[in-house]
Order: sequence, then structure tokens, then C-alpha cells
Amino acid sequence: MRTLEAFALSLFLVFLVKWVSSDSNSLPSRDQFLSCMSTHSGSSFINPRSFIHKPDSRLYTDFSQSLSQNYRFLTLNFTSQKPILIVTPRTDSEIQRSLLCSRKLGVQVRTKSGGHDYEGLSYLSLHSPFIILDLVNVRSIEINLADETAWVGAGATIGELYYKIAKFSKIHGFPAGTCPSVGVGGHFSGGGFGAMMRKHGLAADNIVDARFVDANGRIYNSRREMGEDLFWAIRGGGAASFGVVLSWKVKLVRVPEKVTCFRRNLPWTQNMTKIVHRWQQIAVELEDNLFIRVIVSNSGGSVQATFQANYLGGIDKLIPLMNQKFPELGLRFQDCSEMTWIDSIMYFNWKKGQPLENLLDREQRYNDLYFKAKSDFVKNPIPEIGLEGIWKRFHEVESPIMIMEPLGGKMYEIGERETPFPHRRGNLYNIQYMVKWRVKDIGEMEKHVTWVRLLYRYMRVYVSGSPRRAYLNYRDLDLGMNSGINTSFEDARLWGFRYFGSNFKRLAMVKGKIDPTNFFRNEQSVPPLVV
Repeated sequence: MRTLEAFALSLFLVFLVKWVSSDSNSLPSRDQFLSCMSTHSGSSFINPRSFIHKPDSRLYTDFSQSLSQNYRFLTLNFTSQKPILIVTPRTDSEIQRSLLCSRKLGVQVRTKSGGHDYEGLSYLSLHSPFIILDLVNVRSIEINLADETAWVGAGATIGELYYKIAKFSKIHGFPAGTCPSVGVGGHFSGGGFGAMMRKHGLAADNIVDARFVDANGRIYNSRREMGEDLFWAIRGGGAASFGVVLSWKVKLVRVPEKVTCFRRNLPWTQNMTKIVHRWQQIAVELEDNLFIRVIVSNSGGSVQATFQANYLGGIDKLIPLMNQKFPELGLRFQDCSEMTWIDSIMYFNWKKGQPLENLLDREQRYNDLYFKAKSDFVKNPIPEIGLEGIWKRFHEVESPIMIMEPLGGKMYEIGERETPFPHRRGNLYNIQYMVKWRVKDIGEMEKHVTWVRLLYRYMRVYVSGSPRRAYLNYRDLDLGMNSGINTSFEDARLWGFRYFGSNFKRLAMVKGKIDPTNFFRNEQSVPPLVV
């Protein structure tokens, strides 16, 4: 039966690809899309109404309401265009047909995994019409402890992955981010920072295989089928530029039965500047089991630095290590807590002691409704006078945050060309700047966005340059935007080299092979370079 269904589906695909080539110029309608999706051949039949949601559906209404809350995206970069449909496929064939019908009708596609894109590119578009391909139902997770791997559906969240791993093993984990509701689709394909990256690298560094569908509806069931160039590109280059990842195969890592976490708060008045300055010098040199990040914030009008750490070992080894390498912090036994690796995820997510089932909550977002973020990489320690200038600016707005995460360790062992993520040896740490506000008001938005842009301008003499680097998963449209389907490689270099360095040209060449017509595109997608 499966052979018959596969044959019937292949006939449909051949038919539809030919149909695509005879595309008309008429503006597509929702009914046309539904009609296209209802096309059947033999026993391969799809009832699209089970996974396609029109504006009168509950799911579409909920999406529209959440979008109206996130008005910062609409006001700052986008018009108020909404998708003509939201598609929530469950099977490979439903994804294939969604893509082919979109091509036939001239409809753009926005692929959404967790919906955390900082600029909303997984569910917004400057150009109409478009659909949202929401992978929320493509999130199966299969753990194989025999070879220490897992297959993860592209619509799963990292919290769901962590929870599933913990149910199978107390000595395995995965090096990805600290926010459980982030979707693996975007997180993995953009790199994937995490608290174990100094020991095991990025999430993308631990991907060993993938399943992928291209603009023609062809499914590649392995890296062997897609080839090493495409497999390289989707592990850090942003998969949304190339097609749709169906699932990832990741290599699990060993973790000790107990890890140690600590959180140490220092107000500006308690040598905060000198200790942060010292942190810059030693954070990348510490043993790779220890990850210490710094979160600078303004809490109630008082600027403070929070040193938050994860150590893959016990307190008995951590305290002597800190006394030797970083005595300035004054870490005490009572500052530390031993716990399992899965509990450390809760700790880093500020949910210590809460049920692990909270990791399964896909709707976790910032309590503040609106934010704007930017990023940098630092190659040399910022002098104390430069740090003082940052702290002074933190008194100008409410809820500013600056997160500084160290590299070193495994991050230095991997070459800058091994994946599209180039920010390896030579970089001390990454900075994420973020400002949040609660009031839905244009004046408030302009005030806070202007503030973070001015801080970014102030930082230019202290961070990487030629070009100034940025992290794809902290998406920033201030760096530049594509002009449309005909955006050239030279035009896109403006932002592309900031994210990918010299890897951007190879990404564009891969794009030229897998998607030469630039079907998969957005305001910061890689353009095709055909050579």
C-alpha cells in the first residue's frame, strides 16, 4: 500500500511541477489554494480543511490577536499584512503540496517553528500574499541511547527535546539554548548558543543528519542525499533560505549526574566595573566545563551585573577552581547549588524548583510585550572607562538588558569555515543587547528603539569591525534588508557578511543550486549566486 501511495504522490508532484511552470499572473485567492491542495491522484488524497486555517478559524484569530500585541514589528519594519492562510501540516506530503501550491499560485511561504524570530520573519512579510507554514504538528522526538542520538521534528521546541532526553537518561543532554519555548527549526539552523557550548560547541555543531524538502517538493532523507554543501548550509546558515527542514538528527552528549549552578549579583557600587573587566580576561581561558555569563540590567533604577554559571561537576571542584582563577568574584559555597543537568535548564530559565513539565509550555514569552535586540562580538577586553559608559546609559530607559556570553573551549577548536557560523577563535564573547517596554505607544517604541540604537553606536569602537559582526539568531533588520526577489549577492553583502563573514559567498552558491529562482526568501534570506 505504501508503494502505491508513494507512486500516486509522485504522479501528483510531476503534475503539479508542470502546473507551476505554467503559472499565471492572477492574484491568488484562499479558495484557489484550497482547491490546489485538494488535488488528488489515485489513493493519495488530502483533505486540506483539517490542517489549513482560514481567517474565520480559531487558530487564525488567535494568531491575529497575538500579532496585534506585537505591534512593534508592524510599526517598525512591516505593514499590517496578514497571511492568507495558516497551514499546520502533519505529514511530509502535506508539506510538499503546501510548497508546490504556493509556487503555482505565486504565494510566498513563511516557515514557523517556535515563532521566536527576533524580527518576526517566520510569520511576517513585507510582500503579499503569503502563507505561514506552521510546523507545530511536526515535532516527534525519537531517542536512541544505543548510538546516543535523537531524531527531532523541526517543529519541536528545545524544551520538549530536553524533557524527552531527561525521561530516557540522567547522563545525557544536548548543548542548545536556555529558553525552552524556542523552536529547534530556527535555533539549530542559526547556530544555537547554550550553557554547554564551551564544552560541546553550538547546537549546529552537534547535528549529524537531517531530512529536508526543497522548492520542487523533493524530499532528501539524509545528508548523503542532499550532499555536503546543502547539509553544511542549513547548520548555521538559516535553513529558511534554502527550503524546509523536516527533522534533525542530533548527537547527544554525556553530562555528569550532578552539575553546579550559581548566580552572583553585583551592584554598580561594589567594584562591578573591575570585576566585569576581569571576567572579560579570564572567561574564555577557564576549563571548558565552566560557563559563566554576565547579565547587566537596571532593576528599580539600580544597575547591576549578574554572574550566572553552569559547571559540569560538583561544588567541591568548582570552589577551588574559582578561588584560583576568579577570586575577584568572591564566590561562596552558599552561592552554589548542585542539581541534575535537566534542573540546570530550569535554573537558567529562572524557574528553579518548578515542575519539569514547564519545559513543555510552548507559549513562554517575555512578560514585557515589546522588545528590540541587537548583537555584537568582542575581540579585545572593553576598558573600564568603556564599561562605565555603558552603565551610565542603562539609567536612561526602563528594562535594558545586556547579556555577555563567553566563547573559548570547543568553540575555538572548530574552524570558522566548518559551519556557516564563523565567530570562533579570536572572539572573546558575544553581546546581546535588548530593551523592553510595556506600553503600546508609538512614542514609547521610538524612545526605546532609539536608545538601543544609540548604545549600539557607542559600542562600535569596542567590538569587532570590518565588518562589524552579528549573530543570526539575534536577528536585526537594522543591518540591512533585501529589496525583493531580485536582490543581488552584492546588495545582500551589507548584512550577510556581518552574520556569516566569508562563508556568505558559499551560502549564496549553495542557494543558487538548491533554489535558483529564490522561492524561499524573506527580508534577510540568502540570495542565489549562480556561477
